[in-house]
Amino acid sequence: MQTEADQQLKQIIHDPGRILFREEDLVSYGYDASFGFYKPDLVVQAASAEEVAGILKLANRYKIPVTPRGQASSLSGGPLPVKGGIVLDLSQWNDKLIIDSEDMVAVVSPGVVTAQIDKAASKYGLMYPPDPGSSQVSTIAGNLAENSGGPRCLKYGVTKDYVIGLKVVTPQGEIIHTGGRTVKNVTGYDLTKLIVGSEGTLGVITEATLRLIPRPPASRTLMVIFDHFVDSGTMVTRVLTSGILPSKIEMMDQASIQAVEAYQPLGLPTDAEAILLIELDGHPAAIADELEKIREIAANSGARKVTVAESDDDARELWKARKLVSPAIVRNKPTKISEDATVPRSKIPEFCSRLAQIKKKYQIDLVVFGHAGDGNLHPNIICDKRNKEEMKVVEKAVEAIFQAALDLGGTLSGEHGIGTMKSAYMPWEFGPQELDMMKRIKTAWDPNNILNPSKIFPVPGQKLVLSE
Repeated sequence: MQTEADQQLKQIIHDPGRILFREEDLVSYGYDASFGFYKPDLVVQAASAEEVAGILKLANRYKIPVTPRGQASSLSGGPLPVKGGIVLDLSQWNDKLIIDSEDMVAVVSPGVVTAQIDKAASKYGLMYPPDPGSSQVSTIAGNLAENSGGPRCLKYGVTKDYVIGLKVVTPQGEIIHTGGRTVKNVTGYDLTKLIVGSEGTLGVITEATLRLIPRPPASRTLMVIFDHFVDSGTMVTRVLTSGILPSKIEMMDQASIQAVEAYQPLGLPTDAEAILLIELDGHPAAIADELEKIREIAANSGARKVTVAESDDDARELWKARKLVSPAIVRNKPTKISEDATVPRSKIPEFCSRLAQIKKKYQIDLVVFGHAGDGNLHPNIICDKRNKEEMKVVEKAVEAIFQAALDLGGTLSGEHGIGTMKSAYMPWEFGPQELDMMKRIKTAWDPNNILNPSKIFPVPGQKLVLSE
């Protein structure tokens, strides 16, 4: 950055301890949970909308790229400073977490950890349903930027369904408010929904008003064991067309089952090709009836066995198995390519079959788990990025996974976002007209392309490269 710009920045951020420029700080801000490393020129830990506005006005004046960042749990490269410039760290800005039990809303600062919102709401008998896998560490503004999902989204919907108001700083440094505190609001364009899921390219979220709902009075968890992987996909479809809507249906294939058992033995059936973990919630009488229906569906779907958790502790043990998949599967090789291609629910069995074919064709270490109830599976390829030849094969396998999802009427991403990792494949899903409309929106909001550049939109000739 220029010396003059440096002096102006110090006038915006009066606490010099929140301006980071040491080499070790810059390096640590060059990573997220995906591939790639891009070192910023400067890191600023913002603590007010006015500071963010000042920084963005300064950035526009000097054409300095600005990349918003939370805890960087992103799997798509969203918070990577591809063009250098300033990383705007919002993770320390967590001073506001207000639960209004009468309006049934939460008002939160951008750096509040997502799981803390649900924990605070529970004291009032309320719930904030979105529960991404990173919810214990990820910040709410990052979840909003990516429109994150999670297991409970099957029944309750994704993040955007709970955002009713935002305070946002536009790329040119204007502070605006979208939406409000009412559940119904059709006044003008829905700028709130435009910002949610825009991956930090259209504005910096500095406050959010979130809708809360009553917490269900009871829940039960069960595990369904299968000898054939595709049968588990078939059962998902049958459950969802039976009139039952579980709060969660999570799938684990044999590779993930075996990895978890080797990592931390929990008594999972390592000889099974797949298991489904299902959670029912609601009134206890309704749960009991639904439980019997699911037993019947399982028997007619080729399931080997149904095990029902008899206590909350037993249920926690089962869900612990699902949460351990990610750390467990990287014990043999250090690199994990985590995808989240998503298909229509009716195509889940066929998608499972296509994934099995891809695993066989490319002879890769493919582990499949995820949110089977909404078609949002997570095919994870375990590999070693130091092995260039292996990574070339992995690239082809990833492309095959994308193509399979799109062939089945699906999408490139269900919850991780596009970022840098999938931008090359946007033309596979969208035509020139759709991409042009998105680019026109970006240009209207951010004419100088200051905010989070090089995300979402493909560069001509760009492709996924994991082997460099």
